[in-house]
Amino acid sequence: MTIEAREGDFIEDINRVIFDVKGLVHPADRIVAFPRFIPSFSGNRKRKNTLYGKVYALSERFRFIRQSFPDYLVHDSVSDERLCEVPKDNVKRRYEPVEKLQGLRNSKDLEPLEARALQFAELLKDHARTSWRTIGISGSILVGLHTESSDIDPVVYGSEACWKTHSALTNLLKQKSGPFRAYDHDGLKALFDFRSKDTAGSIKDFVRTESRKVIQGKFMGTDFFVRFVKDWSEIDEKYGDVHYRNVGYARIKATVVEDSESIFTPSKYSIEGATVIEGNKVQPLNEIASFRGRFCEQAKEGEVIVAQGKVERVIDKKHDHEYFRLLLGNKPSDFMILA
Repeated sequence: MTIEAREGDFIEDINRVIFDVKGLVHPADRIVAFPRFIPSFSGNRKRKNTLYGKVYALSERFRFIRQSFPDYLVHDSVSDERLCEVPKDNVKRRYEPVEKLQGLRNSKDLEPLEARALQFAELLKDHARTSWRTIGISGSILVGLHTESSDIDPVVYGSEACWKTHSALTNLLKQKSGPFRAYDHDGLKALFDFRSKDTAGSIKDFVRTESRKVIQGKFMGTDFFVRFVKDWSEIDEKYGDVHYRNVGYARIKATVVEDSESIFTPSKYSIEGATVIEGNKVQPLNEIASFRGRFCEQAKEGEVIVAQGKVERVIDKKHDHEYFRLLLGNKPSDFMILA
């Protein structure tokens, strides 16, 4: 099957399981994606005649795949990681956020959360002065499995549109009388309680970093998280151009020297002066990366951070270049905080 998918998309397989797509680079015949909504007789979400349950924590997702679809769980030779990869031949449908938003715009019968998501997108687009083709709606709304308490999950595509939107959102969150609100202490505490299920850390460190973030907050009382994704034309890496090798686990201290990729998913931070506090000592260790949105906007240029995660040797075959990086988000013990 000819199908291209990227971060923000969802796919549905022949078993009616719905997966959220991870990253921008995938094998020719498979899509790296993890189960999000699973058909279940005890599920609390309904679409047509099927009840669905939601799984979020990585440990729960891996457990479901091991038990139900072990052939989806593979050791990926490029990432040197055990991943869930859905064969393209098993994909029944791809859900695309821009198309979903277009559908909401054309609909005359929106549910309250859908109407709120559309209003969010309209305000963001107008303030950022971007086009409709650069913004979409992901998450549970995308696949018609939302509840009234679900989040709003916009996706913005293309570096230029992303930075314009980030700037607009920064200003909107500063307005005291507008519908956009940064998280207050109670909101941050609720977010901490949710994320700490599979990402460890202290509430003090969490508030210190999360309170500065622009990509998340409340819109008319509903939680939102904006995902920024590179456009297709900006993705020049093909599967196999770069190989990654697991070389251990470490805690490091370093200075962030470049944060221009910090708002995107996947996110990257260029670092200097990395000192290994604990774990495998490698050099040059000059990058921190993550495929999880929670590690976006985690630090700014010039700040000193402490981070813990998987150490990878990056072998860039296309440019004949090798270095080491720290990958965050695979284990609950992974973190990145301000020193």
